[in-house]
Amino acid sequence: MPYRPTEKTEARKKAQYDLLLTTALTLVARDGFQNLTIATLAEQAQVAIGTVYKYFDSKADVCAAVFRRATEKEVAQVQLAAFPEEVGLTCEQRLANTVQVFSERALLGYRLAYALIAEPVDAMIQHERLKYRQAYAQIFEALIQEGINENTFCPQDVDVSAAALVGTLSETLLGSIGSHISEAKAIDQQKLISDIQGFCLRAVK
Repeated sequence: MPYRPTEKTEARKKAQYDLLLTTALTLVARDGFQNLTIATLAEQAQVAIGTVYKYFDSKADVCAAVFRRATEKEVAQVQLAAFPEEVGLTCEQRLANTVQVFSERALLGYRLAYALIAEPVDAMIQHERLKYRQAYAQIFEALIQEGINENTFCPQDVDVSAAALVGTLSETLLGSIGSHISEAKAIDQQKLISDIQGFCLRAVK
């Protein structure tokens, strides 16, 4: 008779996986993907190296899982800003709010933001990064199209505009934190965010 894992066993496996993934995410947020190793992850999670390999095939596999976990949370926050439960906000207000949420979260977690947006990574994580950018672009596409339908935004190719907004956010913020991560907290963050908001609104109006 083949072995069938019990509910308790499955729950224990899930808890162990979540512990490893949460620990890895903490390490990436502190030191980036390049400094994450299987040995360090095992040490920080207080497990044997072999335990890590029960759940992940390689460091690249760990990093890809970390990337997915982190970006799901970030994309969800941006989605909520673009399409909140609160009614009555105009497309302009929601676009400005979306830019603000993206920027504030990137500046607050600047080390993780750099890792997700631009840190040199292997092909597996780069593939996840492309999906991450597309997820943001799809949010902007829907918001811009709504604005066009309401005559708030000018007629335009929403795919191009959305991709351009994602690029603007990424490149502008990287110009502030990319090569000077330790200085990110000294930036006049509100002015930076306001400037980005103004540019993005002008771009689609």
